[in-house]
Amino acid sequence: MEKENNIAFSSAATTRVRQRKRSNEVIPEPIKANGGTLLVDDRNKYKSMWIRTYSTVWMIGGFALIVYMGHLYITAMVVVIQIFMARELFNLLRKAHEDKHLPGFRLLNWHFFFTAMLFVYGRLLSQPLINSLTPDKFLYQFFSSLIKYQMAICYFLYIAGFMWFILTLKKNMYKYQFRQYAWTHMILIVVFTQSSFTVANIFEGIFWFLLPALLIVINDIFAYIVGFFFGKTPLIKLSPKKTWEGFIGASVTTMISAFVLANILGRFLWLTCPRKDLSTGWLQCDPGPLFKPEYYTLPGWISQLFPWKEISILPVQWHALCLGLFASIIAPFGGFFASGFKRAFKIKDFGDSIPGHGGITDRMDCQMVMAVFAYIYHQSFIVRQGISVEMILDLILTNLTFEEQQTLLLKLGQILQERLQHS
Repeated sequence: MEKENNIAFSSAATTRVRQRKRSNEVIPEPIKANGGTLLVDDRNKYKSMWIRTYSTVWMIGGFALIVYMGHLYITAMVVVIQIFMARELFNLLRKAHEDKHLPGFRLLNWHFFFTAMLFVYGRLLSQPLINSLTPDKFLYQFFSSLIKYQMAICYFLYIAGFMWFILTLKKNMYKYQFRQYAWTHMILIVVFTQSSFTVANIFEGIFWFLLPALLIVINDIFAYIVGFFFGKTPLIKLSPKKTWEGFIGASVTTMISAFVLANILGRFLWLTCPRKDLSTGWLQCDPGPLFKPEYYTLPGWISQLFPWKEISILPVQWHALCLGLFASIIAPFGGFFASGFKRAFKIKDFGDSIPGHGGITDRMDCQMVMAVFAYIYHQSFIVRQGISVEMILDLILTNLTFEEQQTLLLKLGQILQERLQHS
């Protein structure tokens, strides 16, 4: 009797286990060959579209306001974006159980982050800061000395963090701690390498920051819209909802937008003039030949169809086509990389700070790739190479003390007087 009861009990337990296993199984839906449902087949696509549109309108409005306020405010926006990106990326590999046994370990991540920020922005903004403080002798000498030793200060801050890390190592936690240490440094390389180019673009002229950023936004929007209504052919398995129709439609739209936007943005001195200091006043400068219109006479048959006999084109519009081509074909691979990264960590988005879009990092993946290309293109094909008067003045103001500058001025005056006498 007891044996029969045991058999009945074990069979009942086996049945319960089978039912429990069956209840946890998710019956997979039919999926496309690329591993996901396309937007045209998504039942909730209109709801997600309205949420995404609402967030996009707010982001574009806030972005336009910050651009109108000027270089310094745009740089502050980049810093805020960096902080949010770092927070999202720091959280990817964190484990609550391990962090409970490592008090202050998160603070160490932010110590390295702000040390890197001091190093990068200290190098980038040192000259604009000096130019802003030139009239005040005390502040000028103080910040000149600070900038002179900026690299040493950053190095000792980093060494302090390194020693902090070594002193906090705990038994049975070594692997987790070293993984976090390596992850933190990878984040710093990714975030600050890209953002340093972005800030450099801003001070070369808002045009070189704004146009590439807008091209990525336009490409992203039209890839979504065209894929939403017409997308049928999967583009890449890493990003299941991307389609060839959306990719091609967005590429054509981006190229046209690049040519048109360059003509519009290139006519405003506020956008084209470089900023040499940290002030927020309006700018006046010689825009240079790239932003001076050239006029082309249209063929007779075109002037018969349209009321125009000639058109004006800014030379920078031809360069804008190169930026548009990169934004259309190469920059989306930044998004594909982020998609593969998220699949590796089995997450949908990096965060949830932007409704319908995910986190800040989800929106910055292509922008980071584009910012680097825009800077390299500008330095390689736009900026005139060689030594200029402005470069020499920058070196003098950055590296010489006030007394040394006065001595240089006297000696230069003597040399010029002797040359005038001999001539």
